[in-house]
Amino acid sequence: MSNPRDRLTVLHVTAPAPFGGLQRVVEALAAGQRRAGHAVHVVVILDAGVPDHPLAEALRRAGVTVELLPLPARAYWRERAAIAELCRRLRPAVVHTHGYRPDVVDGAVPRRHGIPVVATVHGPAGGDWKNRFYDWLQFRALRRFDAVVAVSRGIVERLTRAGVPKDRIVLLRNAWSGSGVPLSREAARAALDLPAPGGGARIGWAGRLTAAKGPDLVLEALARLDDRSVRLSMLGDGPEARALRLRAAAAGVQERVTWHGVVPDAGRLLPAFEGSTSFF
Repeated sequence: MSNPRDRLTVLHVTAPAPFGGLQRVVEALAAGQRRAGHAVHVVVILDAGVPDHPLAEALRRAGVTVELLPLPARAYWRERAAIAELCRRLRPAVVHTHGYRPDVVDGAVPRRHGIPVVATVHGPAGGDWKNRFYDWLQFRALRRFDAVVAVSRGIVERLTRAGVPKDRIVLLRNAWSGSGVPLSREAARAALDLPAPGGGARIGWAGRLTAAKGPDLVLEALARLDDRSVRLSMLGDGPEARALRLRAAAAGVQERVTWHGVVPDAGRLLPAFEGSTSFF
């Protein structure tokens, strides 16, 4: 940046899952702010005993300062105290939270220090009663934020219904950075250890295996296809993995599904498929 007075100190706070869209958004946003000349710090909240996280590694490569915060379960007062100490030490121009835990646990801390706080709502947790309760807590907490970024029109509508003031909601859809060059079809199939093209078509699904992402729908669609030669590759992992395998067996399609687990840079591998869907 040409004018040092325009340089901001930005503090992001997130408790990332092992992989997913939220992590990619935080990485892209923090790295972009760093390239723009800002001083960017990202707090990565970890479970106690977890030494590091792929998001932290990616941020360091981008020149972003990472603050690891390993905590035992439900150590919320320690978490708030750590965020308060960072606010005092760094005096950021803004604190940006990502995910329901930082929104609920840490959102009020910067305001007590006179620092504006912004949240990006990457999507509701959905699923069972516990996740719906977390959604309720998060949306209630967001009423007091200085600004709330929604990544879809549907989330804007949910925030409005939850009582978040309309003048504080900003619609900013997720974007694709294009940083990973897609592999050729042959190379992508080799990376996934898939057979060479031939016979039936192969479709792909990539994302976290959670109820909110709807991986059950692609299994249902596969079962309804008249063409039994179609094969499905599931890229990703999550809490619904076992239930989905059982569902595939019950639907009689287990022999037509390949479960690849977590695949880094899965977007580069989409040319392996005749059709694909991503729900990170």
